[in-house]
Amino acid sequence: MTAELEKKAREWLIERGVQVEDIAELVHFLQDKYYPGLTMDRCIYNVERVLSKREVQNAILTGIQLDVLTEQGKLEQPLQDNLANDEGLYGIDEVIALSIINLYGSIGFTNYGYIDKQKPGILAKLNDKSSGECHTFLDDIVGAIAAAAASRLAHSQNEEENIDG
Repeated sequence: MTAELEKKAREWLIERGVQVEDIAELVHFLQDKYYPGLTMDRCIYNVERVLSKREVQNAILTGIQLDVLTEQGKLEQPLQDNLANDEGLYGIDEVIALSIINLYGSIGFTNYGYIDKQKPGILAKLNDKSSGECHTFLDDIVGAIAAAAASRLAHSQNEEENIDG
């Protein structure tokens, strides 16, 4: 079941236009000034580790399913309009994102808040309403995965520093 869950979550990300490399670019954006010599390979590795978590896979599938149902107009009102318009006071999309961030400690909250406001890279694309697609949940989930991977990276750097002296 776990392998199937992860496979489906990864497939759905790709179907919605999100590649692992896109998320890794967000990790690099968050951590490059704190981690001299940070490579994209290191960012990808940390994204992959976050994506291997069942909680993350469940968040991806739940969020994308709600976005798709919204696009299809299959939700009851007022939920349909709240999700279609990415209503600012709705907040459940951020709650799902926080479930991902919680996996890697408090640094994830600041990383997530920052990237959610800046909307670099893939997040700008996901927030572009002109495409006709709904990414109310997906943009927050992708930002949370990046924030969690950046937090994971920061924790691993700290562990390396402790080992080195």
